[in-house]
Amino acid sequence: MTKVKICGIKAYEDAINAVNLGADYLGFNFYRHSPRYIGISKAKNIMEKLPKNVKKVGIFVNENVGKIKKTADACDIDIIQLSGDEGREFVINLKKLLSKKIIKSFRAIDSKEIEKAKQYKSDYIMLDSYKKGYYGGTGAKFNWNLAKRIDRRRLFLSGGLNAYNVKLAINKVRPYAVDACSSTEICPGKKDYNKIKEFIEAAK
Repeated sequence: MTKVKICGIKAYEDAINAVNLGADYLGFNFYRHSPRYIGISKAKNIMEKLPKNVKKVGIFVNENVGKIKKTADACDIDIIQLSGDEGREFVINLKKLLSKKIIKSFRAIDSKEIEKAKQYKSDYIMLDSYKKGYYGGTGAKFNWNLAKRIDRRRLFLSGGLNAYNVKLAINKVRPYAVDACSSTEICPGKKDYNKIKEFIEAAK
């Protein structure tokens, strides 16, 4: 069964609702320029109350290794998601330093970007939509045929997924996991219980 990641968590209520509804992964955004940014202390307060079965994902964009390690250690993050322009060596070095699984996100612009993604030694690859100046959370979808070129066992599919199209996306691509953010929100950083419920039910 395809796993589900609910991203952009900023409140405990939203986090526990997502867990109780069946989310496998929760994403916490530590990118300061994001409307879904959450600070270390607030994130830690939420994460330490969550059950062990849900995986906590820390999202970083072009952050330095020291800051990533400090945040990961403080919050006991399970998985690091790199959503910026991090290079292959950065991923290798970070994995050696932290010994945690890594999701490397790529904006699915074209075949060239997909071939680039396949060269990375991250545990997982996330494919997201491209919008100039944005690193995820755009609510736009991309050509899912591009995603078929990635080993499905490594693939997190993101970008414009909602309760109405996620089943189609899963049937077409067969990803390891699907990721939703804006489609589960009332506004950036504030989740809607029914939207989360509908998305997870459709995905599962």
